Amino acid sequence: MALFNFGKTDPSSAAKAVPTDAEGLVPMEDLLRLVVDENASDLHLSVGVPPAVRRNGKLIKLDVRPLTPADTETLARAITSEGNLQRVNEDGSVDFGFSFRDADRFRVSVYRERGNLALALRLVPKKMMSLEEIGMPAAVRQLLDLPRGLILVTGPTGSGKSTSLASMLNVINSTTEQHIITIEDPIEYFHRHQRGIVNQRELGVDVPSFADGLRRALRQDPDVILVGEMRDLETMETAITAAETGHLVFSTLHTTGAARTVDRIIDAFPSTQQEQIRVQLATNLKAVLSQILLPRIDKPGRIAAFELMVNTPSISALIRDNKTFRIANDLLTGSKYGMVSLESSLASLYLEGYIGYEQVMTKAQDPEAAVQIIGGQKPKRR
Repeated sequence: MALFNFGKTDPSSAAKAVPTDAEGLVPMEDLLRLVVDENASDLHLSVGVPPAVRRNGKLIKLDVRPLTPADTETLARAITSEGNLQRVNEDGSVDFGFSFRDADRFRVSVYRERGNLALALRLVPKKMMSLEEIGMPAAVRQLLDLPRGLILVTGPTGSGKSTSLASMLNVINSTTEQHIITIEDPIEYFHRHQRGIVNQRELGVDVPSFADGLRRALRQDPDVILVGEMRDLETMETAITAAETGHLVFSTLHTTGAARTVDRIIDAFPSTQQEQIRVQLATNLKAVLSQILLPRIDKPGRIAAFELMVNTPSISALIRDNKTFRIANDLLTGSKYGMVSLESSLASLYLEGYIGYEQVMTKAQDPEAAVQIIGGQKPKRR
């Protein structure tokens, strides 16, 4: 028996005995069960270190022997096909999703590093959270009733973008009779048909690329389209066109803040097209929801801070006139339109006693503005 001694790093969890095989390797099924039972978010398997889980944002190495190249290959073969392993050999990595015990779902990336296989597995939450449970700004709900336009959810990797998008689509699916098409890499949350119809397409299985899937979706009578990520110029261009031609389009970018998101899209285009893209975004970009996850101080876990930009006539003019640096001012004064600045969101979480002051200072884009919002107030005790 080998001990997963979380106690060395996290005294809130007792050591857990898990069987190993004759070579001292913990079987993949037991590793997956550990992730689920310990409420971890991720599992990392790399040569030269023991398996590690991420829990409450912290990476914890398990108290077992380091993995060898043969170990990571054995563990990879336990959950993926020869075809996927061939793709790793050809392309360097492959992403896919799979179900464990018919109840839990994992998103997986198998990749090569220094000639060896490594794996990163993320546990997809089983429960579809409501907008209120996530803590989204109230104005997000109104955006879901729009007949057309582009809504972007942005933030760093692991900030909960997929969870937010799944919850938003679930609202549309449960309240309206609309056809929703998703293009994902891989599919994380499964949506059942409710009042609407949901068709989910996975890269490498149902469609070769985001851009191709998006082009084909336009011929499949959609009302709402989710593009998992705007990774390249072609996908960005097609997504903007889809929003322009009468569809409500959702997508993500790995940016933080509305102004940076707009600039990131425009800068992706050749200089000869940027003026046209500014005009298209000024008209068709309806909102940017940026989010980050922060460790809680009131209890174990993490909590989201948000920034919401809603496209008003003033914001539209700033985008069109290449003055995105002024968007931050509109966010601070745009509460009547439902806008929320990251600084006000962080200040609110601090005053409610959910996060520490240092988190406000390190995560705010404008720390001085956050200090002014706090204004010497003391946080609640929880």
